[in-house]
Amino acid sequence: MFIDSHCHLSFPELRSQLPQILAEMKTAQVEQAICICTTMEEFDSVRGLATEHAQLWATVGVHPDNEDVHEPSVAELVQGAQDPKVVAIGETGLDYYRLNGRSIADMEWQRERFRTHIRAARQCGKPLVIHTRSSAADTLRVLQEEGGEAAGGVFHCFTESAEVALAAIEMGFYVSFSGILTFKNAQALRDVAQQLPLERLLIETDSPYLAPMPYRGRLNSPAYVPHVAAALAELKGVSVEELAAQTSANCRRLFGLA
Repeated sequence: MFIDSHCHLSFPELRSQLPQILAEMKTAQVEQAICICTTMEEFDSVRGLATEHAQLWATVGVHPDNEDVHEPSVAELVQGAQDPKVVAIGETGLDYYRLNGRSIADMEWQRERFRTHIRAARQCGKPLVIHTRSSAADTLRVLQEEGGEAAGGVFHCFTESAEVALAAIEMGFYVSFSGILTFKNAQALRDVAQQLPLERLLIETDSPYLAPMPYRGRLNSPAYVPHVAAALAELKGVSVEELAAQTSANCRRLFGLA
């Protein structure tokens, strides 16, 4: 019924509870989940989870915030994407939220890393998982300059404006909403979600972070993605069942899930 399009089951706090999490996913009718890679050092663990469990899938990439980690080449990313359980490149993108005294000009290393991921996605024919925070204009610009629309993908854990969402959709991308949609102070984001076409939406947990209400402040899990679905269904004026069917079909189409 449901698919969690973005989670981090390789992170220690979730990996240590994996049997329980998988059982809770089954009970909650969460049929599949995509385990997102954030460093090349983590890739074997992420891919291993997907290999060991039929309902899990993986990505390959380096999160824009991660420093002092191995910097992949296009060839390394393409090689990692050859595994049939690896369905996307990322998460990648730009994040200017924590500049730590640096200027945006100083973040050229992030933009170059992002370009590498886009080139890899185009070369291997798999979609991009995009992270953007306080950097929407540059994220869209770099995607356009590198022909990112040829790869497609998803803007995950979306928190930007309707204008950014519609620009992403115009480029052929999907937009994914997380538990933030359920937070009391997120009315502006709910207003954005209400404006977007259902056939371009995904749902996610981004677990172990951002647990939806009524679990806010606790460890998040893919089993909680139905709460995101319920919030989005209410905004779109459809049943949870219809929302689940549409977002799951969108996810399978984007990532080529069996």
